[in-house]
Amino acid sequence: MTPGLFHAEAGYYDSFDDRGGDDPLIPNSEYRLLLGYEQELRRNLSAALQYYLEYMQDYSAYERSLPATQPQRDQDRHVLTLRLTQLAMNQNLTLSLFTYWSPSDADMYLRPLVEYKATDELKVFAGANIFSGRDAHTFFGQFEDNTNVYAGVRYSY
Repeated sequence: MTPGLFHAEAGYYDSFDDRGGDDPLIPNSEYRLLLGYEQELRRNLSAALQYYLEYMQDYSAYERSLPATQPQRDQDRHVLTLRLTQLAMNQNLTLSLFTYWSPSDADMYLRPLVEYKATDELKVFAGANIFSGRDAHTFFGQFEDNTNVYAGVRYSY
């Protein structure tokens, strides 16, 4: 088995218009980190994991300036992703599941997909967008009522 691939990204979101972090209408500056690993588990089956972190600066100023009616976010927002992809039938059938889960927000987003390449020109597919969350103000929880399934046909010439 071949070792997988690691990747890392880091960034800084500079809240230029509110460096003190005390304006509730302007997001505070943040450090952001993304770490990932991808590997083929066996022939035609791959998995990818990622960890994403948003760390808010000046959190105490954010807490003091937050209106009483607005829900408070955490200083650290964590998101874990998992993507599983299985190829079958001479790689004409793709089964895929992409999951996002935030333990800090207690919400998630699932994207299952089935795609079949009938010919070089014709693909048929079906999937879903499934949102769930404890609170309606979280990143994925706010879309809970937008959960859907879909199907389609793509013809390329």
